[in-house]
Amino acid sequence: MKQHKIIIYSLFILAAFVMSACSKMDDYKKKYEPNGPIIYPGKLDSVQIFSGRSRVLLTGLFTSDPKIVKYRVYWNSKQDSIETAVTRTGGVDTAKLYIPNLPEGVMSFEIRTYDNEGHISIPVTVAGNVYGDLYQSSLINRGIAKAELQTDGSALINWADVNADDGVLYMQIKYTDAVNKQHDTVITSVATALSTSLPKFKAGGTISYRTAFKPNKTAIDTFYTDYQEHSVKADVTSIYLSNAGPFQRDLFDGRWGTLAAPWVTNAAAKNKDNGTIGGYSSDGGGTINWETWNNTPVVNGIVYQATSAPLPAGNYIVSFDAYSEVQSNSSVYCVAAAGGNGIPVLANLSTALGSINMFNGANVGGTSPNSREVKTFTFTLSSPQVVSIGFLGNIVGNGNPGSYFTVFNIKLYKN
Repeated sequence: MKQHKIIIYSLFILAAFVMSACSKMDDYKKKYEPNGPIIYPGKLDSVQIFSGRSRVLLTGLFTSDPKIVKYRVYWNSKQDSIETAVTRTGGVDTAKLYIPNLPEGVMSFEIRTYDNEGHISIPVTVAGNVYGDLYQSSLINRGIAKAELQTDGSALINWADVNADDGVLYMQIKYTDAVNKQHDTVITSVATALSTSLPKFKAGGTISYRTAFKPNKTAIDTFYTDYQEHSVKADVTSIYLSNAGPFQRDLFDGRWGTLAAPWVTNAAAKNKDNGTIGGYSSDGGGTINWETWNNTPVVNGIVYQATSAPLPAGNYIVSFDAYSEVQSNSSVYCVAAAGGNGIPVLANLSTALGSINMFNGANVGGTSPNSREVKTFTFTLSSPQVVSIGFLGNIVGNGNPGSYFTVFNIKLYKN
């Protein structure tokens, strides 16, 4: 009986303690929740930030709480914000908000939702990159490894390889075809081994192109380099030169002769048949040739032709296929000079647009075809003009054998 009374007394003490605790909790709620318990609206779910140029795109999902009426996005340490109204449909709704005029760099954003009674959700924080002038300044046009006109009239562009993560999307190319039609085409980027064929390309023309980039795969804006001109190497020999090899003769004695028009041969180049012919040989089916056997030197001998029309401004390559054997004090130059009145003599060679000494004062081989070599030089025109292209020889003859050279063809490329 005594133990039963002790249990009843203990239960009474516990009940008093609980009632006291509840009273204190009620006092706390009255003090800190004068309007009742705190209510948090549903937060925005699945929030993502998509990078852009001086802006971002924020997306998210409203999956619960139909009482949400708006949301607010804060950034810049909550000094800036945007508020957007929400109309719930009863299902899952999507938030989509562009935030403009942002500084370049990593930005942190805080999103809170609001219901129709003014309650505020717990924050959702997310970060994203903003791109701008700094990123733009780092971009360079995709390189071109080679650009050449093909025999079928197309231009083949071989692009330099890039890293797959460089962000290159495509190259936009503008060019003119052989019938002067303008083209503007887009080439989707492939990181390696990419080639592009531009049909019916206008010989001697150029392409203008730019490269499109995205800073990351999900970025909402595309960045572009400036347009850049690039030459397409083209064999324009048939357009501006004729009788370019095998060479045709004019006067002829059975082996030696004089080049047919439009080649011009000066008197110093005629070292055969008592100075009546020279500069041409029937060797190899028709070649430009000087030979100094039997002490017949050539001093400032010149054969040249002027281009049939002004060459457009740009870069050019002169190429010729030759073999030779000369004495150490002999020289033969291939020369390009401005105007249609010929090429300069040796003393004035510095006035030429460009030239190359075929032999550099050295004995460079014999008559074997294995000693044939293609030699080139370049010149640049800042404005359209007629150009004279030809050969200047100063070849000594010291008995038999003397010196000689043979040119099988000459070509002109616009580069």
